[in-house]
Amino acid sequence: MRHQAIPRWGDGRRGRIGILGGSFNPAHEGHRHIAETALRRLRLNAVWLLVSPGNPLKSDNGMGRFADRLASADAVAEGNARIVATDLEARLGTRYTVATLRLLTRRFPRARLVWLMGADNQVQIPRWQGWRHIFGMVSIVVFPRPGWTRKALHGTASRALARWRVRAARAGALPLMMPPAWMLLPGREHPASATEIRAARVAGEALAGKRPRKRTAARRAEDGTDRLVRLIVGSLEDDKAEHVVVIDLVGKASFADRMVVASGLAGRQLTAMAEHLIEKLERDGRRHIRTEGLGASDWVLIDAGDVVVHLFRPEARAQYALEKMWGVTLPGDEARFA
Repeated sequence: MRHQAIPRWGDGRRGRIGILGGSFNPAHEGHRHIAETALRRLRLNAVWLLVSPGNPLKSDNGMGRFADRLASADAVAEGNARIVATDLEARLGTRYTVATLRLLTRRFPRARLVWLMGADNQVQIPRWQGWRHIFGMVSIVVFPRPGWTRKALHGTASRALARWRVRAARAGALPLMMPPAWMLLPGREHPASATEIRAARVAGEALAGKRPRKRTAARRAEDGTDRLVRLIVGSLEDDKAEHVVVIDLVGKASFADRMVVASGLAGRQLTAMAEHLIEKLERDGRRHIRTEGLGASDWVLIDAGDVVVHLFRPEARAQYALEKMWGVTLPGDEARFA
């Protein structure tokens, strides 16, 4: 399935990427309309339909299974290779948009990310955690929605951020602007509504003599290696590591299942990153952690068992080119969109 093409640990791809996040409960032609409009008018290379594992502001009652919602987004994206449904947010383990965007901007540092949302969300966004930080991380485009567009233009967020509103005539340039920068993009208000689709579905089941079933979101248990990688990458990102890359070694090497490679700008930063990571690994119950190069200036190796970590200064990383050795695109290299 196409959603598997976007790595949760990021890569060095370039280009303009629109992110349309939501429950997609279910996805519908209104989502397709937004994605295609954004591709054309913002001159995007791709739009990711970011299917949320759960909305903190919505009850789970009536929420479809994650797999079904992802499948509906896949169906909406079908036929346009530049629209990609993705389970990336579920694999990141985040539920709040501000946390998701914080990770995406770090892990896809070469891409120009643009957040896409309907006018209903522009009205409601002051209820979102860290909403002002969201406007400070990425450019934002608001699309008209029936019954919401006028409210969006006069809502709290639009008034608070009025000085950073960009004219719609500059839509093609918006992805290249430094945030905060946002616009309401005039256009057709697509009438499709996930709420109405669900209501019609329930009515159909009732007419057929079926009782709607409550569904609980399925949770995919992470294996031990994934959990360890999450701990390591989180620690490195907390210490402002640059270009963190995770390499899958399963079937390629016997010494570990994953390799994590990251950069620090100075020897002091490398030492701090390594010491903090070792401390967190030990607190997590990891024993027999081996290190090499701690206190040196260019390269530190941490062997955590199933995962090995290489911390480099940029010059040393380029010299040893471990990513190329294992067939992975180097940060900053051009990467193809799926």
